[in-house]
Amino acid sequence: MSASVIVGIDGSEPSRRAVEFALSLAESQGVGLVVAHVIPWSPYSFNTPTENEERGERKQQELRAATTQIIEPAVEVASGHSCEVTPVVRHGDPVDTLVELAGEFSATAIVVGRTGDSRVKRALFGSIPGHLVHESTIPVTVVP
Repeated sequence: MSASVIVGIDGSEPSRRAVEFALSLAESQGVGLVVAHVIPWSPYSFNTPTENEERGERKQQELRAATTQIIEPAVEVASGHSCEVTPVVRHGDPVDTLVELAGEFSATAIVVGRTGDSRVKRALFGSIPGHLVHESTIPVTVVP
């Protein structure tokens, strides 16, 4: 796979701006753009037996909904640009998954929008962009 820029999106206004910034970065570098949405999911969550039986179908429904509601509008923003756009939707930890995608797609950078978490939530748990800056081995740009 040739080099790329990864942009992690969540459907928010900051993530739309992140797509626009990532597009310009990818075009200036002459690389592809991977538009990624990660559905938070943990294999260690506690479920009832009934929930476990429904889990596979529920995950597929989430993938379809994320593709339609989040990925397709972002890819539409990218239409008309010169770089190749690859859409990706995965379940997992957002930070870990974006770092894995960076390796998988030989990324030169990761771009994300600033989250709108409350100050209390950020103080207690941190933010995805903040954790990503600490975990990534390539440049991370956080778009306001």
